[in-house]
Amino acid sequence: MIKKWIIKRFEPVLELVSRRLANKLILLFTIIIVLVVTSLTFISYGMLRKESVDNSIASTSNNLLLVGRNLESYLDGIEQLSLPQISYDEITYAILHESEDYASKMYVEDYLKNLYFSRNDLEAIYLYVIKEHKYYYVTKENYNITVRVAEHPSIENLSWYKKALASPFNRSYQSFVKNQSSMINSSDYPINKDKSFMGYHRLLRSIVSREPQAVLSLYFNSSVTDEIMKDIPFSKGQHLMYVSPDNEPFVVDDPGFYQQSEQAGLLKELTPASGGRVTWTDKEEKYLVIYDISKKEGWKLIKPIPYKEIYEAATTTRKLNYFIGLLFLIVSVILVSFISNKITNPLKNLSLQMKRFSTGSFDAEAQVEGKDEIAYLSRHFNKMVEKTNELINERYKMKIVEKNAVLKALEAEINPHFLYNALQAISTKALKNNNDDIVDMVDNLAMTLRYCISGKDVVHAREELKHIERYLALQKARFGNRMQVAYQWEDPLLELEIPKLSIQTLVENCIKHALEKVSTTITITIEAHMTPSHTVISVTDDGPGFSGERLEQVRSSLQIQWEDQGGENAAESDTESIGLKNLNTRLKLLYGEAAGLAITSDAGRTKMDMRLPRGGINHV
Repeated sequence: MIKKWIIKRFEPVLELVSRRLANKLILLFTIIIVLVVTSLTFISYGMLRKESVDNSIASTSNNLLLVGRNLESYLDGIEQLSLPQISYDEITYAILHESEDYASKMYVEDYLKNLYFSRNDLEAIYLYVIKEHKYYYVTKENYNITVRVAEHPSIENLSWYKKALASPFNRSYQSFVKNQSSMINSSDYPINKDKSFMGYHRLLRSIVSREPQAVLSLYFNSSVTDEIMKDIPFSKGQHLMYVSPDNEPFVVDDPGFYQQSEQAGLLKELTPASGGRVTWTDKEEKYLVIYDISKKEGWKLIKPIPYKEIYEAATTTRKLNYFIGLLFLIVSVILVSFISNKITNPLKNLSLQMKRFSTGSFDAEAQVEGKDEIAYLSRHFNKMVEKTNELINERYKMKIVEKNAVLKALEAEINPHFLYNALQAISTKALKNNNDDIVDMVDNLAMTLRYCISGKDVVHAREELKHIERYLALQKARFGNRMQVAYQWEDPLLELEIPKLSIQTLVENCIKHALEKVSTTITITIEAHMTPSHTVISVTDDGPGFSGERLEQVRSSLQIQWEDQGGENAAESDTESIGLKNLNTRLKLLYGEAAGLAITSDAGRTKMDMRLPRGGINHV
């Protein structure tokens, strides 16, 4: 059904294309161009996409590796900062005695001040003394650095303290990205979350008992990390995340995206076994996720890149290729149309001349241009037309000569028969009557002979009827009042062109087969009338008529071609109907197959119709 519908839908287009060779060539080359341009576009698009992905992976991976190393160095620096190094005994002793020894208290305050001044990214420093439930903190007031002491409830229930207590390294990191309001409860330090991006907590233990004595908390702003992160190229649609080994976010550009990726299980897929890249799809977009995992602790630097951004250059190139391909197609179709028409115009002209030639225009001649195969066909077509014209002219001349010869032969057969009868009539009249009317008969005979030997083959009906009057005047001498003649001829038909002696042949047949065979009065009626297709000249007599068998013999003899009238055929045919056969042949030669004689006969009436096409004589 679908195939039939498609064929029916595109049938007018297919018919239009199939009418001309130029259309077929245009369609062929257009399809080839479309296939080539489309194939090249898809191939180049695929190659550019692959190359874009490879380039993105290579460049981003190298970039993340370098930035990750800098961040790792940054964290190492924080760890070194949090360790008292060679003064560990002094600081632990000071912490242990700060509540009762003023010097120890001053040592602790100086130590915290020195830490604060050592880095410019420190936002705040807290030192929590566990057994005293109080903390020291460094603040900046009116451009002066001040160390204050405040009471503070137990920190044992704080999440970052638990992590530090459980950590083999006696430390923990605190993020302010994920659920900030819930992470900092009333028992935590009163820190400014907006200015701090990370808290680092170092647990100080007793060297002897390994019991926790204090917690050093360092809060850093993002000035250093921003400086490090700026080396990562970042554009719209991309994301950047820096997460701890336990997937806690510390730097994210979009917290909502982080939550979505965490819920989808993306962070769990980022393992060293993945090769530093995975493909991940959220509800709306497909991402190429490139990441770097630090070898020391497992911090992850993650950069999801939308594939549509990676493919942007390839997509732009594809659109450009389509545009160039479309221009190329338009130019190509124009050129192909011009060239195809240039090639097929000679064929079109040759086809037109062949069509003219097939309809009978023998003056058709194809224009010959160039020396290619089409010119070769045109030259040989022209030679064929020329040769055909020569053969037609020769055949035409032979046909004219043949017709003239046949007509002359027919006249030669008719005239002796008529002269015999006329002379017999004159002889009979001379024997019976010795009077002056013989002069009239001789005059009529002279006029008849002159008419018969005139060079005309075709005469007007008016002339033939005058000849019939003279002829019947001679026959009147033989039959007297037994022969009656009636005319029913329309005046417009007097100018009709008919074969010479044609009516005489029909009248003579009436005399021979009616008057000569009976002794009663015979009426011969000569009439002419028109039908939609023919002019009919009829000669009727009321004689005895033909028998059925004889009528069929006469009709059959009229069907024998003139070329076949000889030899065996001549012996078999009835020699008495030679006049009718000759007349029928003359009509066929002059008027074509539409002309001829028609004979009907019954008891008391015989009618012979000479049917002439209304188109007139065939002059070819």
